[in-house]
Amino acid sequence: MIRFENVSVTYDGAAEPTVQGVDFEVPEGELVLLVGPSGVGKSTILGAVSGLVPHFTGGTLRGRVTVAGRDTRTHKPRELADVVGTVGQDPLAHFVTDTVEDELAYGMESLGLAPAVMRRRVEETLDLLGLADLRGRPIATLSGGQQQRVAIGSVLTPHPKVLVLDEPTSALDPAAAEEVLAVLQRLVHDLGTTVLMAEHRLERVIQYADQVALLPSPGTPPTLGAPAAVMATSPVYPPVVALGRLASWTPLPLTVRDARRRATSLRDRLAPLEPAHPAQPATVPPQPAAPTSSPGPGPRRRPFLRRTPPPGPAAPPTAPHTAELRSLSVHRDGIQALHRIDLTLAPGETVALMGRNGAGKSTLLASLVGLVQPSAGSVRVGDAVPHRTAPRDLVRRVGLVPQEPRDLLYADTVAGECAAADRDAHAEPGTCRRLVSELLPGVTDDIHPRDLSEGQRLALALAVVLTARPPLLLLDEPTRGLDYAAKARLVAHLRALATDGHTIVLATHDVELAAELAHRVVLLAEGEVIADGPAADVVVTSPSYAPQVSKILAPQKWLTVAQVRQALA
Repeated sequence: MIRFENVSVTYDGAAEPTVQGVDFEVPEGELVLLVGPSGVGKSTILGAVSGLVPHFTGGTLRGRVTVAGRDTRTHKPRELADVVGTVGQDPLAHFVTDTVEDELAYGMESLGLAPAVMRRRVEETLDLLGLADLRGRPIATLSGGQQQRVAIGSVLTPHPKVLVLDEPTSALDPAAAEEVLAVLQRLVHDLGTTVLMAEHRLERVIQYADQVALLPSPGTPPTLGAPAAVMATSPVYPPVVALGRLASWTPLPLTVRDARRRATSLRDRLAPLEPAHPAQPATVPPQPAAPTSSPGPGPRRRPFLRRTPPPGPAAPPTAPHTAELRSLSVHRDGIQALHRIDLTLAPGETVALMGRNGAGKSTLLASLVGLVQPSAGSVRVGDAVPHRTAPRDLVRRVGLVPQEPRDLLYADTVAGECAAADRDAHAEPGTCRRLVSELLPGVTDDIHPRDLSEGQRLALALAVVLTARPPLLLLDEPTRGLDYAAKARLVAHLRALATDGHTIVLATHDVELAAELAHRVVLLAEGEVIADGPAADVVVTSPSYAPQVSKILAPQKWLTVAQVRQALA
């Protein structure tokens, strides 16, 4: 169905090809997963299938790519639209209408399908992706994960023979990701749809793949093989594979179920070494007392922060609050986004905000950085009220890395972004550039931010925000688009910031990140806090938010492969 014949792509101005020697075939009715570190050219390969490369991106494509017999060099994207459906990393760039229902129908209208057929397929897709309650909503009012589901739905309705998906679950909560992947599996198995997908969160998708195409490094030809065989040598692999490598399991397990079947002896070895986590259940903390004018301690709360064995997050010190939310409620676009939120954040604390798409996580972060005004209650960051504080003063108190890092990037080069960040933060020249070198090794000063991968742009935006070293750092889906190595660098940097006393709040669907980094997890649902407690207690007891290691080694409370490795050392 998809055939690459010795394909290479060189973008205008680039000295070397972004990808070269690409030569493999994706048979009809198979799901092939494209994996590799950030920046190796996965998005370029996907773009070559849809015709976006080179017709839209420019550059030179050598070799030949055919889809259902059509050569993408001679067929523009609109001439492939009836056979190829594409969802890129950025859902907002995908939309052409204003509401959910209109967006789902647009592709079919372009193909001239009958109204009765369009109506039926829209209804089917609304049900498949859990979008029925959002059908009349303006797309601009949806959360990032909801927008991603709409983008996926809009390419499903025309029933293309080929689906090309770039990070399709990156902004989805675990339950929504499972629903989307189950839909894709049904399309592959029942309808013979061919799927080529790139995804960094391999723990979510590896078990669904028929084959895996690995790009180990930039410019290196991909290798194609069975998932377990490729994972045995791949530089990127999910926690279940990492645990299998540590325990020398052969063949490597790709699912939690397979790993649990083999883990009996490992659990026996780990039983006397199990970390001592608090056993109390995570519940909603009591309502804090009303604020007073005395300088005494803040409202009474449970001892959320307990020490776990390294290399997990170290327990932060007891200190005055960095930020405080009191009975915070927010109405946005006619929606009750937050309802009576009570939350305190201490220096050195790392908090993961989790919950399904649309639960209010991004709105809570926006409240802390002053982008939305409370409808009721109050927000304080240090001695400042965010929505009443000038941005030039607020930037040294709190920094936000948004879901879309391009919102922070406006210069023509990485060097220009760094120079502007140093000036805005009144930092020593070169401060931002040093952060970029830590987070993005190998990225040159003269590259344009738009030419970076999604994960690389996120790392650049993080460096820009960290230049001011704000006491409170907020990150919205910080691992979206990051491979495992980039995520490890991010975790190390955030740990160092927490050790230095910075408060870090992450809104994330990445349960592995929460297990690795967070002292505390706050679960949101429909704008309310439904659980708030130590990360081990909250995620281990949750079927949706437990990390893979926790599921494999339950009922023992291990969270990460690093913890297990150190215990066995």
